Amino acid sequence: MDAKNVVDEPVVALRGVRAELGSRPVLRGVDLTVRRGEVVALLGANGSGKSTAVRSAIGQVPVSAGEVELFGTALRRFRDWARVGYVPQRTSAAGGVPSTVTEVVSSGRLSRTRFGVFRKADHTAVRRALEQVGMADRAGDPVHALSGGQHQRVLIARALAAEPELLIMDEPMAGVDLASQEVLARTLREQVAAGATVLLVLHELGPLEPLIDRAVVLRDGCVLHDGPPPKAAASTPPSSSSRGYPQPGHDHVHPHDAPGADPIRTGLLS
Repeated sequence: MDAKNVVDEPVVALRGVRAELGSRPVLRGVDLTVRRGEVVALLGANGSGKSTAVRSAIGQVPVSAGEVELFGTALRRFRDWARVGYVPQRTSAAGGVPSTVTEVVSSGRLSRTRFGVFRKADHTAVRRALEQVGMADRAGDPVHALSGGQHQRVLIARALAAEPELLIMDEPMAGVDLASQEVLARTLREQVAAGATVLLVLHELGPLEPLIDRAVVLRDGCVLHDGPPPKAAASTPPSSSSRGYPQPGHDHVHPHDAPGADPIRTGLLS
C-alpha cells in the first residue's frame, strides 16, 4: 500500500450502522469515518446515540445492520486491540476491586505483553502514561482515594499505556475539574503530535476545541452534520423554528421532558 493510501485509510468506519438497546432503536443508519491522524468530535443531545456509536465501533454494542471496520478490517475479524485505546464514561477506575493507581494503569498494558508477563518496556510504558496525565506522584495510592478528575486521568493513562494508534474517549471532560481538563487537553495535543487518531464523544468542546478537525453531530440516531466544529453560541436563544445545524446552541434533553419534547438549547451544539 503506498503512503497516500495509508494516510487516507479509514481508521474507524461505520457504514449504515443500526443498533438497538433493548427494543429501542438508537442508531438509525449512521455513517462515520475517521481517517488516520484526524481528531473527530462526536456531538449531540443526550440520547442522540453518541456513546452507542463509539461502543458499536469497538464491539461493545452489537449492530443489527450495516458494517463496522477498524484499520480496514471488519470488526468481527479484528484482533489487534493493542492498537486501540478506549476511555469509557467515568466510573470507578478499579471497578469495585481494591487497586492502586499503578495496578489499574498496568491493566491497559496487558494487550502488549506475552501471557501477562511484564518486561522493562511494559513498566516504562506504564510509568510514562502516569507522567503524561500528571499522576506519577500518586502511583502507589489506592484509586478509591482519588477525586473524580484524578479517576478520569487514571482511565486515560490506562488507555495510553498500550501506546495505541487510535484513542476513543467517551465524555472525557464530564464532571472533572478545570485542572484535569487542562491535563487532558495537553495530553491529547501530545498524542496528536505523535500521530495518534482520536475519536471523542463530547458534551461541549471546551479546551479541546483547538484540536478538533471535524465534528459529527447526531440527532435521534442519525448524522445531522459532518464538517467543521460548531462555534460557541450567542447568548440569544434560537427561535423555535431553528431545528438543525448550523444553528448555535447545544441540545440538552432533560430526563423529565416528555418523549418528543424539543431539546433545551444551552450554549453549544454538542
